[in-house]
Amino acid sequence: MEKTMKHMETARILSQTEILDGIWDMRLEAPEAAALAVPGQFVNLYLPDAARILPRPISLCGIDAEKGILRLVYRVSGGGTQELAAMKAGATLRMMGPLGNGFPLEEAAGRRVTLIGGGIGIPPLLETARVLHESEGVTGKDSDGELRMQPTHVTGVLGYRSKTFLVPEFASYGDVMIATEDGSTGTKGNVLDALRENGCVPEIIFACGPLPMLRALKAFAVEKQIPCWISMEERMACGIGACLACVCKTTEVDGHSHVRNARVCTDGPVFRAEQLDLG
Repeated sequence: MEKTMKHMETARILSQTEILDGIWDMRLEAPEAAALAVPGQFVNLYLPDAARILPRPISLCGIDAEKGILRLVYRVSGGGTQELAAMKAGATLRMMGPLGNGFPLEEAAGRRVTLIGGGIGIPPLLETARVLHESEGVTGKDSDGELRMQPTHVTGVLGYRSKTFLVPEFASYGDVMIATEDGSTGTKGNVLDALRENGCVPEIIFACGPLPMLRALKAFAVEKQIPCWISMEERMACGIGACLACVCKTTEVDGHSHVRNARVCTDGPVFRAEQLDLG
């Protein structure tokens, strides 16, 4: 979860594809950021329209350090992201990043890790799944005291309203369970319903999604005594911790502001669940 130096880079759009109504898949050539990025981080994109002063923070869905490419999967939710979706391959834009901290992958090595995502909180977990799947796990001892490799087992639990996306890619890295609100695919209900229906008992949880989902997951993890890290989705302004626009409530006093909150952009977006007061 090491934090990297913030820097500006001119990124070039390689491709833009609408993979679902209002959900866009962008590939960016950004070699400096790609060399530094880790799963769970995000970048700030500055749009060409000078009237839009504030950047758009978007989580990293994919990182190819060798080719210098970042993948962003985002939802059009306002004028800024609508402008972003209209940009074509070959266009460039200013980008700051990578920003924030990532998931503690070392905590998941050699364990049954469950990645739980809801809606647009699903994309940040895809790179996490890939890296964990391709990791070598840890060396442990069997019942006879012999050394053996304990691989990391990845399970994705993905929650949607109705239509799904990124499922085949998650399936290439581990098991997948799906929950849809309308029951059109997988379990009818939410991600916890899917966990219970499939008898899944995680050893460790990494999650990203809407606040109600995260609140329920925190309670579940505390009840079952499961280590749980969650990535918070908050509206941001500066993205570098100066404006305090993206604070979230915490269970401990923050050393920067001296109150019970933390800055999602710099202290997060990934937090240990018990650090947060989710209401």
